[in-house]
Amino acid sequence: MGKDDEKHRKFVQNLAPEERLLILLRDELYGGRWDYLRQDLEDRKAGRPYVFKLASRIEDDLRRIERLEAYEKKYGINLADYMSKESER
Repeated sequence: MGKDDEKHRKFVQNLAPEERLLILLRDELYGGRWDYLRQDLEDRKAGRPYVFKLASRIEDDLRRIERLEAYEKKYGINLADYMSKESER
């Protein structure tokens, strides 16, 4: 395990439950695509049809998505990979 792997694992361990849920939803319902999840939330907010009904925290979730997506882009990783490894421990 490399130094960066441990860094990413710690990042995932420190995520709020809401952030972990977003990563799981992204991978399970939106094919691993932040843009699909974000669009679904925006559609819900605008009263358009949407795929998945989340709690009434859309604005907070959109900010969480920005943070998580930025981290993944910065390091070229998929945070879900580190969640899986963490749950195996």
